[in-house]
Amino acid sequence: MSIIVILSIPAFVVMIALELVWWRRNRHDAQVRGYATKDTLASLSLGLGNLVINAFTKVGVLFLYMFAYEHRVFEFGNEPLAWVLLLFAEDFCYYWFHRTHHQIRFLWASHESHHSSTYFNLGTALRQPWATPFTGPWFWMPLGLLGFPPWMVLTAQAWSLLYQFWIHTESIGKLGPLEWFMNTPSHHRVHHGANTEYLDRNHAGVFIIWDRLFGTFEPERAKVVYGLTSNIDTYRPDKIAFQAFGAIAKDVARAPTLAAKAKYVLAPPGWSHDGSTLTAAQMRAKLP
Repeated sequence: MSIIVILSIPAFVVMIALELVWWRRNRHDAQVRGYATKDTLASLSLGLGNLVINAFTKVGVLFLYMFAYEHRVFEFGNEPLAWVLLLFAEDFCYYWFHRTHHQIRFLWASHESHHSSTYFNLGTALRQPWATPFTGPWFWMPLGLLGFPPWMVLTAQAWSLLYQFWIHTESIGKLGPLEWFMNTPSHHRVHHGANTEYLDRNHAGVFIIWDRLFGTFEPERAKVVYGLTSNIDTYRPDKIAFQAFGAIAKDVARAPTLAAKAKYVLAPPGWSHDGSTLTAAQMRAKLP
C-alpha cells in the first residue's frame, strides 16, 4: 500500500469521527443505517490485515510492474499530460478489475468481504479484502506495458483509493451535475446494494463514465439494502475474508461433472448446475 494512503490514516479517523457525530444526530431517520460497533471493528480489522498483507506482497507487485515497464511500447515520461492520461488509464484498469471481481466467482470470493457489511459508512470503506493483493495487480500491469513507470502507477492507485474512501457514506445526497461523470456516494451506495436491480452495478473508481459506456450503470432510486444476497453471520475477520473460498470448495465437491466443477470456480457468482441458485443477471431478468 502506498505511503500516501498510510499518511492519510489520521484523516480517515477524523472523517469517521465527524460522520459518527452526523449519524448520532440523524440516528432516528429510518433511511440511515449508521454504525454498529462490532461491524466497524470487523471492518477496521480487515483493513489492518489488508495493510499487513500489502506490505509483504509489495515486492512482488513492484517486480511485476517493473517487468511490464521494461517491455513498454510507449514512453510517456512524467509531464502533466502523462499524469492526466494516467488518471483515466488507471481508472479504466480499476473498472475492469472491479467488474471482473464481481463476475468470476473465484475473484468474487477474494472481493466479497468488502461487500459483507450490512452497514454503509466510512468505516466500511476500510473493510478491505485479504486476497485481492494477489488477484488485483495483474489488472494494472498493462499500464507498465503502455509506458507508465511503476512509481507513477502506484501513485495513481493510491489517489484512486483515497478518492473512494469518501464515497462510502450515507451523509451526502446526490451531487447534481457531478453525478453524470464522477463516482459519487449515491452511485456507490447502489454498488453496495443487495437489491436485485443494484447487483453488479456501478463498478467505477473515480469516473462513472465507464459504467455508462459499458452498460453497468444504475442510478439510486429505491432505498438501498446493504450487504450480500446471503449475508455472513459473523464478525470474525478471518471468516469474513475467506468463507467464500470454502463455499466454492463445497460446491466443486458436489458438482456432478468436470465442466460443472469448473463453472463453480469461473462462472458468475450464483451459478448452479441445477438452477438452485441464480446469478445476478438471471435474477435481474426476472424483474418485472
